Amino acid sequence: MTRFVALLPAAGSGSRMTADRPKQYLPLLGKPLLFHTLLALADTPEIDQVVLVLSPEDTGFDAALTGIDLDSELSGKLTVLRCGGDSRAETVRNGLTAIASNLATDDWVLVHDAARPCLRSTIVSKLIVSLRDDPVGGLLAVPIADTLKRADSAERIAATVPRDALWRAQTPQMFRHGMLLAALQTGADGSITDEASAIEAQGLAPRLVMGDERNIKVTYPTDLALAALYLQAAQPD
Repeated sequence: MTRFVALLPAAGSGSRMTADRPKQYLPLLGKPLLFHTLLALADTPEIDQVVLVLSPEDTGFDAALTGIDLDSELSGKLTVLRCGGDSRAETVRNGLTAIASNLATDDWVLVHDAARPCLRSTIVSKLIVSLRDDPVGGLLAVPIADTLKRADSAERIAATVPRDALWRAQTPQMFRHGMLLAALQTGADGSITDEASAIEAQGLAPRLVMGDERNIKVTYPTDLALAALYLQAAQPD
């Protein structure tokens, strides 16, 4: 049977948070931000394994998750690798290579940002159902609702950009293991900002699946407060 594996690249430092630690280890509702992200993926019935790819020099994971029974909380699905690279693309590529012996080339990999803790397992299941028979794969995304402005060098408006057919990419981004690994091995890191762009560079067109506005990426300090509100609202009474 086809397998579905989640992969989280988490080798970055999150410098825009101006924090004393990588943002995935910042506290969020009493637990590290990363824990909430891992839990959403582990709670998705279709996901067989959750692979976390850390930097070899990472010293924060064990300290941040002390006291949490990860094996029990995450249903025994978590695998931690310490083979992260200098870029997202390199980290994902290294992770895919490390798990290659355990996957068929047609098995699906869902790459998700470690700093998107408000992901809901129901949305992950929706993505899987939408793409499991797709020849290419795809990603969660939401149409852009705001008016877009292009700035000039003086930060004045140079043009209003039509928003028709524009979407904001989210994660997870879901592609077959063999296809994604081959795309990342041939693509140039500088031009690859997400997994979909690596697939696009191969002349393929990933499918857009309606995502969730609450699936925010924690990038700036104010994002933590918003993430806490979303997570609290999702908790049962």
